[in-house]
Amino acid sequence: MPIRPHLFGATSLLALMLAGEGPAQTAPVADSATAPPVEAMPLDAPSAGAAGLLPPSVTGLPASLWRNSDPDRLQELIAAVDPQVPVLQTLMRTLMLAEADPPRGPSQGEPHLAARLDWLTRNGAVEETLALLEIAGHETRMLYRRWADLNLLLGRAEAPCATLRARPDLSSDLALRVFCIARSGDWPRAALLLQSARTLGEVSARKADLLERFLDDQINEGRPPLLPPVRPTPLDFRLFEAIGEPLPTAPLPLAFSVLDLSGDNGWRAQIEAAERLARVGALPSNRLLGYYTLRKPAASGGVWDRTDALQRFDDALERGSPNAVGPALTRLWPQISSARLLVPFAEIYASRLADIPLDGRAARMQLRTVFLSPQYEALAQLLTDDSAETQFLRAIARGAPPSTRPDLPHAEQIARGFAEDALLPAVLAAQLEEGRLGEVILRAIALFTSGAEGNEQDLVDALAVFRSVGLEDVARRAALQLSLLDAERSRP
Repeated sequence: MPIRPHLFGATSLLALMLAGEGPAQTAPVADSATAPPVEAMPLDAPSAGAAGLLPPSVTGLPASLWRNSDPDRLQELIAAVDPQVPVLQTLMRTLMLAEADPPRGPSQGEPHLAARLDWLTRNGAVEETLALLEIAGHETRMLYRRWADLNLLLGRAEAPCATLRARPDLSSDLALRVFCIARSGDWPRAALLLQSARTLGEVSARKADLLERFLDDQINEGRPPLLPPVRPTPLDFRLFEAIGEPLPTAPLPLAFSVLDLSGDNGWRAQIEAAERLARVGALPSNRLLGYYTLRKPAASGGVWDRTDALQRFDDALERGSPNAVGPALTRLWPQISSARLLVPFAEIYASRLADIPLDGRAARMQLRTVFLSPQYEALAQLLTDDSAETQFLRAIARGAPPSTRPDLPHAEQIARGFAEDALLPAVLAAQLEEGRLGEVILRAIALFTSGAEGNEQDLVDALAVFRSVGLEDVARRAALQLSLLDAERSRP
């Protein structure tokens, strides 16, 4: 970065304005009677709101997924939905990445696309969100802001700054403008713009202080350290980094975790970031395993104990000896469970663990690993246990009404959801008739969350909806995950 001159105090704002170093303030008066340009597009032109990374041939979802829903209602649902189990988190990500027509309306689906982008970003899918924006474009203010934020988050300031220089109409964010002007080497003009914005109240005192420190090293050295913001923007993050006060990513929103995956901040930060992202399905489980097994931990406690236990279990499984696998599994299990990583663990190990003869506590952990895995139905046939719990789980794995009610959370409601007479709620059936499939799926996810929190009929209804719209695998895995994960959380 170029050496920053001393800009504040010694340089007169009036002198800079007289020298023409910044845009003059002009009265809001038209200087021409010419009609402003109007953008137009053919009626059959593709909509940015229809952009997606997953075509219907991959998702199995129709192109009309969102078409007949109210756009405002969809935005509210997308923002409010809180998937309770990993498979529903995966379903949400599929919905947000699906290539499908946006809701009908004059906006060409841009607000709907923005809601999808925001959900993906909040849930750590940074690269996918950027890829989606590359397809949809970023030639409007709404999309440019999100594209610029993601690039700044990843430390790629050149592209958004170059775009802003060519298209200043894309953003009214004066802090971003100051940052980009300074990066181009025009420090006096950046200082002028900042002082003008501060005088006019167009930038907060806190943000102005941060930008002044960025523009002038001497000011930063003479002031006490800044308190970090609770929810920094990507620009805030980069400004703190530039003044030599980098923010730790652990307490920040999930999207910031991707920055630690490189290992630049150490192996521990790398593992912790991978765990945060794996919990919500934003990182494939095999990549999580790769971070765990990079090297041998040189310390103990917390994440190091979990890493050591997983490496020992992996070694025992490689040897295939039940006498080694059982103790290693029982040592690892509570640590993986407390870290809320049982589903990624099952995705990695279930197929290798299923046919090893185990007993006692290790056998129970083996059983639950099998039913938490994507291969739950096939692997369940390898289990010899015939307890009430296994019978119940095996029935759900086949999509059949279970004949037993074991001592598992939500067992009664799950059984009712898989009963032959389980019916769609009338209001959701009517919405399906109107072609509002995507909205119905979102409402089913919300019902599932409500059911998991104790509203019993909502859980029954959610499972009935998933099965009615062809999401049978989702219904089965969601039921298995909710029951088993809640059982682990309630275990003393």
